[in-house]
Amino acid sequence: MSGRGLIRLAALSGALAVVAGAFGAHGASGRAVEWLRTGGQYELVHALAAIVAVQLGAEWAAALLLGGSALFAATLYAMALGAPHWLGAVTPLGGVGMILGWLLLAWRGTVKGRKR
Repeated sequence: MSGRGLIRLAALSGALAVVAGAFGAHGASGRAVEWLRTGGQYELVHALAAIVAVQLGAEWAAALLLGGSALFAATLYAMALGAPHWLGAVTPLGGVGMILGWLLLAWRGTVKGRKR
């Protein structure tokens, strides 16, 4: 996917994170509030990180950050909306994607920063 496409996805992800946070603050109750808050925070942070990654020329890192945060947040949002709790077992896979995105971004910065 192109950098522009990743930025569009990141912007949409950021918007969804705000919606989830607002719903958690004003329309949810019980454990759903925490799931929406956590998903929204992670999704928003990683949307911004993906935009920075694209600007640094690290599109693969951006894709991992977005994909990981989407999976992570989507499972939490789904449970907040009534999906079965076993779905929470999938959430860590999104976390792995986010971690890999950060590691790839760190590696990309190290490699790009070397003099050739």
